[in-house]
Amino acid sequence: MPFETKLPKVGTTIFTVMSQLAAEYGAVNLGQGFPDFAVPQRLVDELAVAMRAGHNQYAPMTGVPALRQAIATKILRCYGAEVNPDTEITVTSGATEAIFNAIHAVVRPGEEVIVLDPAYDCYEPAIDLAGAKAVHVALDPQTFAVDWRKVQEAITPRTRLLMINSPHNPSGAMLGEADLRQLAGILRGTDIFLVSDEVYEHIVFDGRRHESVLRYPELAERAFVVSSFGKTYHCTGWKIGYAIAPPALSAEFRKVHQYNTFTSFSPAQYAFAAMIRDEPEHYEQLGAFYQAKRDRFREQLLATKLKPLPVPGGYFQLVDYSAVSDLPDAEFVKWLTVEHGVTAIPLSPFYESPPAGQRLARLCFAKNDATMDAAIERLLKL
Repeated sequence: MPFETKLPKVGTTIFTVMSQLAAEYGAVNLGQGFPDFAVPQRLVDELAVAMRAGHNQYAPMTGVPALRQAIATKILRCYGAEVNPDTEITVTSGATEAIFNAIHAVVRPGEEVIVLDPAYDCYEPAIDLAGAKAVHVALDPQTFAVDWRKVQEAITPRTRLLMINSPHNPSGAMLGEADLRQLAGILRGTDIFLVSDEVYEHIVFDGRRHESVLRYPELAERAFVVSSFGKTYHCTGWKIGYAIAPPALSAEFRKVHQYNTFTSFSPAQYAFAAMIRDEPEHYEQLGAFYQAKRDRFREQLLATKLKPLPVPGGYFQLVDYSAVSDLPDAEFVKWLTVEHGVTAIPLSPFYESPPAGQRLARLCFAKNDATMDAAIERLLKL
């Protein structure tokens, strides 16, 4: 029976496409962003304890109380912000669900949502499903900095929501204090809500401070702040995240959440609660852990024809491949996988309109040294 698709621009995600191609050709997969090393042993042990203790049925819709309290304590410790664990924190099945819920909680058909390109690929489909329009504002093609004048110019009477992401995927760029203060000025006096995607919040380098929206009360009062345990604890397959928002926004968010996933994997929630409470040094030392990987990988890349760009945060390294090939990025990463056995992600799927002539690819360095060494050995032959 014929029907009209609700997502005409959507196909299989580039992450799935490239991971399948990597498997087919036996390539070193530096494409999809997942670690290939073990999760903390304490986390595994606490998961087993929770399951043996019988925590195997539905968790409360908003999340296990112990986990919400642990998150609130961590937020105060990290950002000096007091959030109510009962009315302002909701545990979700990953950050992607939280982003979907936030959009559908406040965005109505015919309204507009501003996204900053390149943007993570789950944003626009959720906007489309809400019957709204994504308005794309391009970041600087070299530095991935925000031009706040362009953001201001993109605002119309139909603008309902603005989405930011720091540390940024795919570039690793970070918003600074000046950015957040300019954003506050732009939104002041408007009815525009904010989604702040902060899943890489603890993976920041070179002594920089993560400028969470939670540090800025004027922004936090209109924001959904989203994070992910998968990135922080090397367990992307567990799919547990959370959203922090003021009580009124959280109430609307939970209306969507309860009819989307309703609740999330119970034993993992107990495990994360114990890990956050008893081993805060894990997230406190995460930046140093990944900085060592970034620096090692960057040094190796300098011996290849690929030019690494600066990486202030996150666990992705952008490389300029213009000294290797003139192919468009989607063709280049397939060629790199098939002919040289290393898989990367192109940047063009993160854009509405990719910059003309851009020759950049994204490599993930959340990998064991042996994995990175195997990739470099092949990249040296380019």
